[in-house]
Amino acid sequence: MYLGAAPGVGKTYAMLAEGQRRRARGTDVVAALIETHGRRLTAALAEGLEAVPRRTMTYRGSTFTEMHTDAVLARHPQVALVDELAHSNVPGCRNAKRWQDVDELLSAGIDVITTLNIQHLESLNDVTQQITGVVQHETLPDEVARRADQIELVDMTPEALRRRMAHGNVYPPDRVDAALTHYFRPGNLTALRELALLWLADRVEEGLQRYRAEHGIAAPWETRERIVVGVAGEKDDDTVIRRAARIAARTPGSDLLAVHVTCDDGLAVENTTMLESRHRLVTSLGGSFQKIPGQDVANTLLEFARAENATQMVLGASRRSRLRTLIAGKSTPTRVARRAEHLDVHLVSRGGESHGDVQLAQPFRALRRRRALAAEASAEATALTRLATSVLVGRSDSPALLEEIREMFDLAAVSLLERRRDPGGGWFVVASAGEQAPEGPGADVELPISEAFTLAARGRALGGQDKRVLFLCAVQIVAGLVQRRQYDLNAQAATRVPGPRSRAALVEATTQRAHDLVATAQVTLDQLADSASRSPTENADLVASARLALDGVARLVRDLSRLHAGALEAYLRPVELDEVIAACLEDLGPGGHHVTLDTQEDLPDVIADAALLTRVLTGLMADALHRSPADVAPTLSAAVAGGEVDICVTDRGPGPDQGNGNGLALRLARDLTEAMGDTLRCEYPSEGGRSVSLTLHAAGRPVPAPAT
Repeated sequence: MYLGAAPGVGKTYAMLAEGQRRRARGTDVVAALIETHGRRLTAALAEGLEAVPRRTMTYRGSTFTEMHTDAVLARHPQVALVDELAHSNVPGCRNAKRWQDVDELLSAGIDVITTLNIQHLESLNDVTQQITGVVQHETLPDEVARRADQIELVDMTPEALRRRMAHGNVYPPDRVDAALTHYFRPGNLTALRELALLWLADRVEEGLQRYRAEHGIAAPWETRERIVVGVAGEKDDDTVIRRAARIAARTPGSDLLAVHVTCDDGLAVENTTMLESRHRLVTSLGGSFQKIPGQDVANTLLEFARAENATQMVLGASRRSRLRTLIAGKSTPTRVARRAEHLDVHLVSRGGESHGDVQLAQPFRALRRRRALAAEASAEATALTRLATSVLVGRSDSPALLEEIREMFDLAAVSLLERRRDPGGGWFVVASAGEQAPEGPGADVELPISEAFTLAARGRALGGQDKRVLFLCAVQIVAGLVQRRQYDLNAQAATRVPGPRSRAALVEATTQRAHDLVATAQVTLDQLADSASRSPTENADLVASARLALDGVARLVRDLSRLHAGALEAYLRPVELDEVIAACLEDLGPGGHHVTLDTQEDLPDVIADAALLTRVLTGLMADALHRSPADVAPTLSAAVAGGEVDICVTDRGPGPDQGNGNGLALRLARDLTEAMGDTLRCEYPSEGGRSVSLTLHAAGRPVPAPAT
């Protein structure tokens, strides 16, 4: 069974690829029922597979086709490919559900390869409805899915799936806009993806338990879960304890260890009655309860967890002054989460405000207020330092940082918006956190970060101080986003190119890029010297630009170290060419608007390394833009020639005698192309300009024999 988180991730394509693989090695395979949904690449992959004719049914004056179960049974292949296992048959069929037809095939000794989306599982029906707002009427009992001998997850990031959708590779053009703004929103896809991963993880655990039982393995393995739950002695501890118990119940044999840290600092007076109540609750849930002394709660909890070989920790999220605790990183849950390393930490929302203050001895309350004021005075600087550090060391995951900001300022939802580059304008959501995140300007809180980015938030109104801190935090996130877009692809491509000549070219290119970044940082810092003539927003943008440039230099230094370390390799697989071209145009930024595309609509997948091919085409197009006159746009063309795809980048720049005919960009592109086993050709037509071509093998098509 190929399991997907959403339509369009490639389940049917993966099933057909497996069918073709088995057919090529001699297995008798038939396509019992395939739903291509008009997707040309899926239909092309089905070519060559024997298709069993469908059964035509009439219902309420309309004609439908269903799998002809009797015909498949009569044909009796070794393997049958059956799409959409949760499908409901038209009334009048022998079975109400397609999975019941599949049961007949299995009973007859026919192996079945099938597909399923996570939203069709019966146990998750209410959860997926809550996430997407769509009621799924076609459901499949979980027990049926569990019977599969093998379950393979067909995974795709929300961003990649939305890009496939925008290119028309999932739904027809008239349905794309509605799908992107409703079912296929980034938050929906992320949640569905997580559901699929969690459900499959449970099935893997079940398989492991069966294996151990069948082989009589009684000794515990290191995969055993040990969950530590921190008991703070507060009113809402029971919520945290019950949540930890549910996590432990998901994995048979898990241990639940509840811990209360007794701080001997003279500030706290323990509520013995409350702790005894928590002890009884933990015991009733099958766990153990311990009280251990410690001066630092976070360090004590982590030391206990490591000593017990714990795998997860559950803590109650702090409800006190988020700007003081979460921004400053001084709450116990936050400190534990940041120091946990390989330990998974779950923060559970409490039902109400923390009542820990009532347990404090009265003489020490004034002391605590003075501490709070001091912490609030340094919160802004600490918050910015933490976010800047996250960006510098590469921990610039935008949704995670936005979620941290949302908690810091006690907001309901936060979105980072980016202005569209097309002439129609408008905004789209780059990343978001919280439920019902804003999808455009006009929210409760709106902070323009730059001409391209705006932070929008929903929830409480913010004062001037909070807005200023929020703005500076958002600048850090935007800097990390821009940095990641600019350098990640280059770093990935650089690590895969073999040979000293390729490494020498990459070292030369990287060194030149480092010089450019240092120059950019120097110019920006010179502008900052005269900060009085600019607004705080403009100065913040300059700071972000300088930091981005210097961070880029640090990244390039690491890349140089890897290039000197040794050979690099390419990972060849079927790659969707239009997605690579779209990624190249995104990497070019505004310059991508000045490239003319001339490509066929039915281009097949090509065999290539996606990162290297993107690096090659981006570099060639950037070089063509640089060479071309302002009034003549370079052209990227792609066409099928036999079993190959020819890609050509043409410009009207100077010829080899007037310009650099063997420039760095061209040499680098040639080396990267050779790393994939292909060749790159450069020609200078008589009418002027330059034409750079590379030929790639088409996926699923025979590779022509070499000429003798």
